[in-house]
Amino acid sequence: MLVRVLLQLIVVVAVMTAVSTAAVVGRDRLAKTRREYRDRLKSAAPITGILTISLLFNSVARQIVPDLSWMIGWEVTEVFYDIEGGFVLWVQSHATPVATTYFSFIYIYGYVFLLVFPVVAYFALSDTRPLRELLTAYTLNYTLGLLCYVLVIAYGPRNMIPELAEALLYETYPQYQHLTRQVNRNTNVFPSLHTSLSATIAMFAYRTRDVYPKWMPVAIFLAVSVAISTMYLAIHWTIDVLAGIVLAYVSITLSERFVDRWSASDLIEKWPLVKRFAER
Repeated sequence: MLVRVLLQLIVVVAVMTAVSTAAVVGRDRLAKTRREYRDRLKSAAPITGILTISLLFNSVARQIVPDLSWMIGWEVTEVFYDIEGGFVLWVQSHATPVATTYFSFIYIYGYVFLLVFPVVAYFALSDTRPLRELLTAYTLNYTLGLLCYVLVIAYGPRNMIPELAEALLYETYPQYQHLTRQVNRNTNVFPSLHTSLSATIAMFAYRTRDVYPKWMPVAIFLAVSVAISTMYLAIHWTIDVLAGIVLAYVSITLSERFVDRWSASDLIEKWPLVKRFAER
């Protein structure tokens, strides 16, 4: 079942990315990309390597984070519930079959599309700075998010109050449990990485609106939809969503400073393995 769901995800996101590339990026940039792709790969190689290492580390670390959290973490689920009360329940009170289908699609497919398409769009630019800043922001989101998961223990609404909050995603589309359980843990909800990464992309879309004017409204609309979906599906508290927006802002701010401070060429020279990869 996992392979089937994963293949479906890949196909749907690939189609969405292809259509968006044609509509947003355009032929001229794609033609220029074919001529310059080697130089762009070399420029982005260092941060791509760092992001890859970060993702691999996250995939391993999340297996042990829950145990580590219970040793040193702070359990705040009831605190969150006391602060915001029944807001998530109020959101779910407006549930309809159409809304459930939409937000389920957004949570799974829209979110992955949001992560993938900007990489393609910014790679299509001769100036690799937006791409390098985006990949740096991705790395910071995952790294800082993992740190928060270690320090803060929090269950989402569907786990905290299962008798009140409905797990609409899994009740309506149970097959997605095979996919989400590979990356999610019940205690890892603060902050919402779905929200932080989506907000990161929306902020980048706003910053590059002169380059890709068509992308900005789409990115903002999808990012807002992703944030709402996490509450509508009772996966995250509103506090998780707000923390995700803060994490996005911090990640973008730091990424801009890091890319200013260290050039790709300097990092390539310092890291022999990356240098050999870039020279291929």
